[in-house]
Amino acid sequence: METAPFEPALLNELQSRQPLLWLNPQRGQPLPAAAPPTTLIADAEARIARFAPLMATLFPELAPTGGLIESPLVPAGPLRHALGADSSAEGAWFIKRDDALPVAGSIKARGGFHEVQALAESIAIEHGLLDAKATRRILSGSRARDLFAQYSVSVGSTGNLGLSIGVMAAALGFDAVVHMSADAKAWKKERLRKRGVRVVEHGGDYAEAVAAGRKEALESPLCYFVDDERSERLFFGYAAAARYLARQLADAGRVVDATHPLFVYLPCGVGGAPGGITFGLKALFGEHVHCFFAEPVASPCVLVQLASGSTAPVSVYDIGLDNCTDADGLAVGQASMLVSPLMASQLSGVLTVSDDRLYANLLALKASLDVEIEPSAAAAIGGPVWLRESAAGRAYVQQHGLDMRSATHVIWTTGGSLVPPEEHRRFRAHAEGLAASVGIHR
Repeated sequence: METAPFEPALLNELQSRQPLLWLNPQRGQPLPAAAPPTTLIADAEARIARFAPLMATLFPELAPTGGLIESPLVPAGPLRHALGADSSAEGAWFIKRDDALPVAGSIKARGGFHEVQALAESIAIEHGLLDAKATRRILSGSRARDLFAQYSVSVGSTGNLGLSIGVMAAALGFDAVVHMSADAKAWKKERLRKRGVRVVEHGGDYAEAVAAGRKEALESPLCYFVDDERSERLFFGYAAAARYLARQLADAGRVVDATHPLFVYLPCGVGGAPGGITFGLKALFGEHVHCFFAEPVASPCVLVQLASGSTAPVSVYDIGLDNCTDADGLAVGQASMLVSPLMASQLSGVLTVSDDRLYANLLALKASLDVEIEPSAAAAIGGPVWLRESAAGRAYVQQHGLDMRSATHVIWTTGGSLVPPEEHRRFRAHAEGLAASVGIHR
């Protein structure tokens, strides 16, 4: 299939880095024939449950949750007020705080931990250390660690995926290697090294780090490469988040059905984490959940891929963007070609956000809820405002006949609890310096 020409108005908005809300015209079409089965979500959920006792053993901070990696769902009324939303017409707002996920401190723990768990399980079964009924605590023993030490686990990352893969792999005894791009934060590299992870730095961007990790894996049969762009194990680790969120919504008294729509807003880099969560939520709630990605104006890779209409890769560089943003975790030029075909039928739309808006969002969250996150995690905070204030948002609501008074809005914050205090102070200072010209409202 040849690349369809971009609509001139859309192309102009993208090239001028003008924040926008793009609605996906393909939403609602059937999934592609090659789509993975939704039964793999249940497989991931079961694996995560099997590994929970081992996780509590490996990471003492997980003892209170019995080894479960999960985050709170927090009512966000004060944030709604800070963003100028009318409480009588906006429904209920919540923050899904993956910025506070234990151990790895970001949404990447969901996919990353699951991928390494699946790898360890398969190696242990292959070598006769494990059977289907055995407790996974066995994998913390000396025999398993000696076995895993023969293997290396490699990943290319701007930071958060590297932290999750590196920490989990090193904890099990693998030789953990993280290839990091030049724009990755120094404190993330240092944290990895303190966990016993080898960090290999590259002068280029995220794509170069991924390419280097992939090349290394091809050179050794005992090197396993975690491919953020193509991994189903990552994808279904993220998808497993959906059922827990459903339980949290039920506990909060929030119904999801035709008259009580659910809106979920997710920061997006290569697409694996938000795509997996969207896939999981659509499997549970179908047409009653409406998922929107939030991408930097310099790096809207999923928007570009979907709007191109192409089955071949199309990058932000192809339309003249430079992929330069302070949202380091979202600085991705080319979307995952595993995820993009799935999102073509499931994603409601993409909103884009400037770096200045990231900082304004960050400041609004700190002022209203006393929550500190990193800039990339703030990308989706304005999602509900876009639906109310933009022509595209109002058209979407009208087209689908949605009653926003009974809606539930879930804004996903994706990282920040492990960010050093001095970094948070720097974020706030920069945000406060912008406040006079940017303001709290979009």
